[in-house]
Amino acid sequence: MTSLFLQITTTPADTTSMLADGAETAESSVSLLDLAMAGGWAMIPLLLLSLAAVYIFFERYLTLKKAAKNPDGFSDRIKSMVLAGDINGARMLCAQTNTPVSRMLGKGVSRIGNPLKNIETSIENVGKIEISRLERNLAALATIAGAAPMLGFLGTVTGMIQAFIAIAQAEGSVSPQLLSAGIYQAMVTTATGLMIGLPAYVGYNYLVSKIDNIVHAMEYSSIEFIDLLQEPQL
Repeated sequence: MTSLFLQITTTPADTTSMLADGAETAESSVSLLDLAMAGGWAMIPLLLLSLAAVYIFFERYLTLKKAAKNPDGFSDRIKSMVLAGDINGARMLCAQTNTPVSRMLGKGVSRIGNPLKNIETSIENVGKIEISRLERNLAALATIAGAAPMLGFLGTVTGMIQAFIAIAQAEGSVSPQLLSAGIYQAMVTTATGLMIGLPAYVGYNYLVSKIDNIVHAMEYSSIEFIDLLQEPQL
């Protein structure tokens, strides 16, 4: 037991050496801010792209969340009012609801009395306008999803060129530390571009799926409304 205890006991000199090694490790660690600063000029446009992507996603998310909300029984109330001849009441209800579906049906209600083809055309035109509003800025988000990784790769290429120029101009033998430092600094922009592009791509597809759901609801409501106008003719 005594010999075992002596084997695992560290001397003061060993303790001092371990503390020194720990201090060197702490000093050699690199913070996120240091990495961002090491990325060079490409980090500035990448930062702007990331801010734009965050703004577009949350702005569109809140807009689509509001657009998808239709009061319970809204279509049934419109149908009852139209069948009862309360056109003004149906028009007022659509104006108060203020959603893509209500604005589309409101245009149809305001055209009651015109030929059915004209009513269908008016509803389709409003539907196109509403879809355009829903898709606003989505193209920019898709562009960011594709451009951020490419911009990061461009920053890496330019960083690697600068690193090899520095190595070529260095006198004497090139140390591995110099080579590895140049490479890791250049790779920072690629990693940053991917960290921006991947979430932007996922967010874009998520928003597109929400828009598809809203468009399906608009199409269903318009078909029901046109069928309603055809019922007295049956």
